[in-house]
Amino acid sequence: MHLGGDPDLTDLQWLRRRWNGSQAYSDSKLHDAILSFAVARLWPDVQSNAVDPGWVATKMGGPGASRDMSRAPETQVWLATADNPGSGEYYYHRKPHRTHPAVSDVRVQDGFLSACADLTGVSL
Repeated sequence: MHLGGDPDLTDLQWLRRRWNGSQAYSDSKLHDAILSFAVARLWPDVQSNAVDPGWVATKMGGPGASRDMSRAPETQVWLATADNPGSGEYYYHRKPHRTHPAVSDVRVQDGFLSACADLTGVSL
C-alpha cells in the first residue's frame, strides 16, 4: 500500500487535512519504507529492509484476502535468518520489489528524519 502513499511531509499528524484513514495508512507504509532506506543509507553496517507481507486474512485484511495469516511473516523470517540478504531493499515474497520513487530520494529521507526529530525531540 506504500505505493499509494503521499510523500508530502508538511502534515504528518493530519492536523490540517481532512482525515482519510485509507490514505493515512498508505502514508504510514510509505514512511516505514522511507525510514528503512534512510537507516540503510546512514548506517551501512546495519541491515535495514522494508517488507510487504502481502494481503493476508486479518481483521483489517478481511476474510477475502489472498493469503493465509500464517504466511505473512515468511519474508521477515527469511531476512532474519538468511546469510547476508542485503540491506536497503523493499521485499515482497522474499524478492526485491519496486518502491515509490520517494523511498530512494535522499532529500525525502532526510526531510522525514527531520520531521520525526521535530515531532519526537529525538534525532537519529
